[in-house]
Parts: sequence; structure tokens; C-alpha cells
Amino acid sequence: MNKKLLILGSTGRTGKYLLEEALRRGFEVNILVRDAKKITIASEKLRIFEGTPSNKEDLAKALQGCTHVLSALNISRNSDFPWAGLRTPKKFLEKTIQNVIDLSKTNPLENVIVISAWGVAETKQDIPFWFRWMIDFSNIKYGYQGHEQQEKLLQNSAINHTIIRPVGLTNSEKPKPIIVTKNNSPKPNLLISRKNVAVFMLDVLEREAFFREIMTISEE
Repeated sequence: MNKKLLILGSTGRTGKYLLEEALRRGFEVNILVRDAKKITIASEKLRIFEGTPSNKEDLAKALQGCTHVLSALNISRNSDFPWAGLRTPKKFLEKTIQNVIDLSKTNPLENVIVISAWGVAETKQDIPFWFRWMIDFSNIKYGYQGHEQQEKLLQNSAINHTIIRPVGLTNSEKPKPIIVTKNNSPKPNLLISRKNVAVFMLDVLEREAFFREIMTISEE
């Protein structure tokens, strides 16, 4: 079966690389965005739907015919300042993934691949102390709470899924080997580029690897 992708979060800082790389590899891609004018890529393999994935009707239209969902969604703030106000609802991630799970009953999916974060759930103990403090006492916490809830929903569902927890994200575009960490072994490094996260997601898709698995990824 040919793979047809629904990419969520395609206008974000990681999602834009995910969209570019998916089209470069020749996939048919649907995207769901609030404003189609933000998409400057033109491709016969790209279909653009307007709406929000937290609305089940909007998501259902974009999901039709897709075999895989790749999500680079996050809880966004008005700036990178940790205490900046939220642009997205606090329960945006869990509502979206619940919609994906519900719609999978009538739109069979081969796999759902989501970006979570190093520091979610049991990996919180592995991150530096100062960052744990930031998660506890700034608006960054809402993203981590949302990622943890979407992970739980996927793990309790019947859907094949892959949960990827990248370490600190950079804007470098230099290709580097990826370290895959499970159960804190091997110990991850501290950084990975957004572009390399996108490349890794699509490698997982093409290799049909890591079904129902969670891993932290970093760069060598």
C-alpha cells in the first residue's frame, strides 16, 4: 500500500522541515493549517486543508485516505519567554490525539508518529535540575503536560504508534548521526536539530520501525 501522510504542525519550526522532507521523498501529503496562506510550498503531491486538529470535523476531512499521521504539534506561547502567555489551549494536544484515535476507527491508520519531549513522564528525572524547575514553575509546563497526556492516550489505544522525545532543539541544518535512547541507555546528549528530528521521523516511517515504542533522540 502506498503511504499517504497527514502532517500536523506543518507551519511550526520542526513541522516545516517535516513537510519539506516528506515531499522531497515523494510522499503524498495532506496538511491541516489554520491559514493556508502561510504555506509557500507548491507541489502536486500536497493538499492543504484549513482548520484545527482539535476540531474533529476539520481533522476528519484532512485525514481521509491517509495511512499515517505525523505530528509536530506543541503548545505554543506568544514568545520563547518561558512565562509568555499561551497561544493554544492547554488541552490542545490531548484533544487532538483523542480525535485521531476516534477517527482511526473509520480511517484505518498504519502508524501515528508524534514528537513529544525529553523530560516528559519518567525522563523528567534525567534532565538538568534547572530545566526541571522551569517545567514546574513556568508556562513551559503546559507543553510537557500535554505531551504526557497524548502519550498516555496513544499507549492505551489500539493504534500502532511511535513516540519520539527529542532533547533540546536547535536550528542547525547540518546532518548528524542520531543516538536512540531507551530506558536512559545509552545516555542522550543534550542537543538535536529540528531538521534531524524531521529526518528521523520519516526514517521511522519508511523503515516501519519502532511500533508501539518510545525513545529519546539526540545527536552524536
